[in-house]
Amino acid sequence: MSDRAPLPHGRPAGGFRVIDAGRREGRFNIALDAAMIELHQSGRIPDTIRFIHFPPTALVGRHQVLGRELDLDYCRRQGIGTARRVTGGGAIYMDEGQLGWALVFHRRTLGLAGLGEVARTICEAVAGGLSRLGVDARYRPRNDIEVDGRKISGTGGFFDGDTLIYQGTVLLELDPQRMLEALRVPASKLARHGAGSAAQRVVTLRELLGDRTPGVAGVQAALLEGFADRLGLSWQEETVTQEELSLAAQHYAEEIGTDAFVAEIDEPTDAAAWSQGKHDCPGGAITAFVRREGSPANRIGQVLFTGDFFVAPPRVVLDLEASLKGLAIAQAGPAVEGFFAERELAALSVAPADFRKALEEALGTSAREESR
Repeated sequence: MSDRAPLPHGRPAGGFRVIDAGRREGRFNIALDAAMIELHQSGRIPDTIRFIHFPPTALVGRHQVLGRELDLDYCRRQGIGTARRVTGGGAIYMDEGQLGWALVFHRRTLGLAGLGEVARTICEAVAGGLSRLGVDARYRPRNDIEVDGRKISGTGGFFDGDTLIYQGTVLLELDPQRMLEALRVPASKLARHGAGSAAQRVVTLRELLGDRTPGVAGVQAALLEGFADRLGLSWQEETVTQEELSLAAQHYAEEIGTDAFVAEIDEPTDAAAWSQGKHDCPGGAITAFVRREGSPANRIGQVLFTGDFFVAPPRVVLDLEASLKGLAIAQAGPAVEGFFAERELAALSVAPADFRKALEEALGTSAREESR
C-alpha cells in the first residue's frame, strides 16, 4: 500500500488525473508546466497526465542557444511564436497538427529510479498506445519513438526533488516546409539518424494511416490505454484548476513569458573574447563557451554550457557554471568532476566526463595536458 496521503478531489493515493487545458499560447503552456511542477511538489495537485495544444510555436530546449536553433526572422514574419522549455533536449516545431502530452508525478509512483529507466518505460507506453492505432511504433534510445526508423514522437523530462515531469509530442500532421524554415536542424544531427533532411527524419500519423487517421480525441484515448497497459495506471478526467492557471500566469509574467527568458541562452555578443569547444556524446551535443581573465589569461572568467542534453534538475548546469568562475585553467577539468561527485545527477546518456571534455576542448590542448 502506498504511504502517500489522499490527494485532492477524493482521489485514492496513486491515482492519476487527466486534464486537457485546451489550446494555449506557447509560452503560457511552458508556464503551466512550471506551475504544475511547483504545485505537485507542495502536494496541492495529484499525479497528472496533461494533454497540450499549441498554436504555431518554435521551442528551444532549456540549455540551447536560441539563435543557433531557430530562424527568428522567419518566425517573426510568419507569426510563429517562440518559447524556451523548462525541459532539456532539442528544438521542436509545434502547431495544431501535433499533440503534446506530459506526465507530472512522484518519483515513487512508478517505482523507476533513474531518468534513463523513466524514458524507456514511458516511451514504451506511448509506443504501445500508438500501435493500437495500427502503426508499428517502437522506442528508440535515448528518448524517441519511431515507425520504420522515422520519428513520430520525441520526449524528455527531468526530476525536481521528488517530482518528475516527462513530456513528449505525437505528430498527427505536419507542414514540413514550415518546420524546416523555423528550425535550424544541424546536418550532423540528421546524419546520426541516417536521414538526409529533417522531413525524411520524421513521419506523421496522416502519412501512415491516411483516411484512417483518428482525431485528437482518438489519439489521446490510445495514449491513455498505452499508459494503462505499460505503467499500470488508473485515472479520472478532470479540469485544470484555477490555482494552476493563476500560478502559470505569474510564472508567465515574471519569467517564462518574457523575451529575456527565451533569449537567456544565446551566442556571446563579444564572440572574439570567448573560445568554444564541442563534444558529441550519446545523450546529445555539449558546447562550452569560455571567457578567460587575468594577466596572463590563466583563469576562467565565465563559462556557458549549451546543447540538447537532458540533465536533472536543469539548474545544476547553472550551478556548475558558477562554480568554475575564477578557477585557474589547470584546475578546470578536475573541478567539473569534483562538482558532480558532490551532487546527484540524473541524465540521459551524458556524464560528468562529457561536460569536462567540452570544457577542455574550449580551453585548448594545453589545458587538457595540464589537468591530467
